[in-house]
Amino acid sequence: EDGIEAKNVLEVRDVSKIYNTENTSTLAVDSVSFQIPYGSFVGVMGASGSGKTTLLNLIATIDTPTNGTIEVNGQDIVDLSEIDKAKFRREHLGFVFQEYNLLETLTIYENIALALTVKEIPKNKIKQIVLNLSERLDISTILNKFPYEISGGG
Repeated sequence: EDGIEAKNVLEVRDVSKIYNTENTSTLAVDSVSFQIPYGSFVGVMGASGSGKTTLLNLIATIDTPTNGTIEVNGQDIVDLSEIDKAKFRREHLGFVFQEYNLLETLTIYENIALALTVKEIPKNKIKQIVLNLSERLDISTILNKFPYEISGGG
C-alpha cells in the first residue's frame, strides 16, 4: 500500500542438490528459485520423487545444497556451522511431521515442556507457555495424555 515492497521471510535462489555415488549422480533438486513473503501460508505439492522432501531438508538446514543460496529473514543459512545450524533450527523453525517424534514415556505436556527446557526457558515460565501454545494449537484436551493415547491422523 505504501509503495514499499514486502520483505520476504524466505528466498531460495538457483538451489540444486545432486547426490553422488560411486557410479551415478542423481539430481534431486534442479535450479529452484522462489520467494515467500512474511505472513504467507505455503504448501509444497508434487509427484512422488519430485524433490519435495529434499527441498524442505535444504531449507531446514538438514541437508546442504550443491549450488545456490537460501536466505531466511535475510540471513544466508547455507554456510552456517553445524552448531549455528542447530541454533537456527531451534530458534527459527518449526516442523510438522506426519510421523511425529515424541518421547513415549512423557505426556504431551511434558514433551512440549522438555523442548522449552532445552531452549533454556526459565522454569517458572514454562507452564504458561505450554498452556498458551496448546490453546493456539487446539490441543489443550490432550496435554495429559501419552503419545500412544492420541491419534496420529491418517
